[in-house]
Amino acid sequence: MRRAISLLAASGLLSSVLAAPAPNRVKPRQESAVQFFDNTNNPTATPFGPAGASGFLRGGPELRGPNPTNVVNFNDPAVVPSSAYSVLPLQTADADTGFYLDLSQVENPQPIRGNGGKSPTDPGPRNREVEKQNPDLFIPPGTDAGDVSNAKWPLGLSHNRHGLNGAGWARQQNVNQMPIAKNMAGVDMHLEPYAYRELHWHQANEWSYILNGSVRLNAVNEAGETTTDDLQAGDVWFFPAGVPHSIQAHESGVEFLLVFDEGSFSEDNTFLLSELFARNPKSVLAKDLRVDISALDHIPQDQLYIFNGTAPPTNVSDPLNNITGPAGVIPNDKSYTYHFSEQKPYEVQGGSVKIIDTQTFPAAFDFAVGLFTIKPGAMRELHWHTTSDEWDFIISGQGRLTVFQAPQSSRTFDFQAGDVGYVPVVTAHYLENTGTEDLVYLEVLQAPIYNDISVAQWLGLTPKQVVKEHLGFSEDTLNRLPKIKPFILPGDTDLSQTNFTSEAE
Repeated sequence: MRRAISLLAASGLLSSVLAAPAPNRVKPRQESAVQFFDNTNNPTATPFGPAGASGFLRGGPELRGPNPTNVVNFNDPAVVPSSAYSVLPLQTADADTGFYLDLSQVENPQPIRGNGGKSPTDPGPRNREVEKQNPDLFIPPGTDAGDVSNAKWPLGLSHNRHGLNGAGWARQQNVNQMPIAKNMAGVDMHLEPYAYRELHWHQANEWSYILNGSVRLNAVNEAGETTTDDLQAGDVWFFPAGVPHSIQAHESGVEFLLVFDEGSFSEDNTFLLSELFARNPKSVLAKDLRVDISALDHIPQDQLYIFNGTAPPTNVSDPLNNITGPAGVIPNDKSYTYHFSEQKPYEVQGGSVKIIDTQTFPAAFDFAVGLFTIKPGAMRELHWHTTSDEWDFIISGQGRLTVFQAPQSSRTFDFQAGDVGYVPVVTAHYLENTGTEDLVYLEVLQAPIYNDISVAQWLGLTPKQVVKEHLGFSEDTLNRLPKIKPFILPGDTDLSQTNFTSEAE
């Protein structure tokens, strides 16, 4: 009996297997990238178009391959005649010297560097204004080589999302705009007078620098501690992931830069108070807030995002504005704000620098930032960072930066105000002021302490014999190598200068 039951069970199992549908199989990939279909409708040779249309959409078979009836014009010029352009004197210099080429006043610039200033040329099509803004991409130094990911993004090319009723706007840079920027993203936001960035929170940590105007901040942490503070241009704030906060402009409006520690961060994916209330049942909200459901009759039906408000109390400690619970205020050593504008800079011959990291602003545990001011002709020295990528934002002025990537690649990028730069960890680079006004920029690291390796100091602290046998330096050159970290090196507004020994005396 048991044997019969077993046989029946086995038979049923076998039947089930046989009845089961055949597994899906991946079709073999066709060799040709072009797909042909038998049921494609044949197109008409002459379409039924609008009145007055003439001609043909397609050519005939006689155009395929060699045919004596197809006449090629060998005299069609693809070289720009020398009479149609001018060459800057520095374009004739050796390409490896790599002088900065100011094309701003050149009417028809050509991609000539070295080679006697004769070739090559570019007849177009072209966007000359873009080429003039990026001369080191259009006419790269001879030392540029290999392939380097794009390290520049102008925020002027980012989509500008507007708030409600002209209350402000925001534009962003993340990996969608600059794939190399895997660990940090940025947002440039503007609020009109008294406008709000609505109450919200993020999945990423937020570090901010105020570009102009003034702002009032409010936040509550996990312990129920609160903070309210007024900040102005040059000041900094930091909000950890998950900490809810609001931002309101004062009477002059405000514009600020936000940096997040996720390259894929999107400003459009922020957790908003308006959406929180719109996406939960009103009965649940009433129960949670201990109110009658009618209290929710006027909650927003859509995102507020950026919206107009009314003037806040002028006194930041006003009880109407500064609500404090039993837990009290956030203590000073955990403060989310830092009045960076009042910090005195470290002055050197070629400019100045201000550092903010956990030594002075401990709340911002994974941000270390340098605010650099580079005088015309000077440069942020050749260096790299040991533990973090570098995210840059140009506040004013212009400059150029070469990214050296192992083993033998480099590329030079030109920057103007409003541009974002990005340099991967341990990748060597500098930033040279190529303009006539101060270059001011932020150098943002994802690290608790600001750090870098100075190439000049590294060589100055390495035994002379080692350096000489690597680079062939003379004794005089070896003696000039610094044993301190210069940060910024002075230069001359005449960018054709090549002898800097007098500045090192």
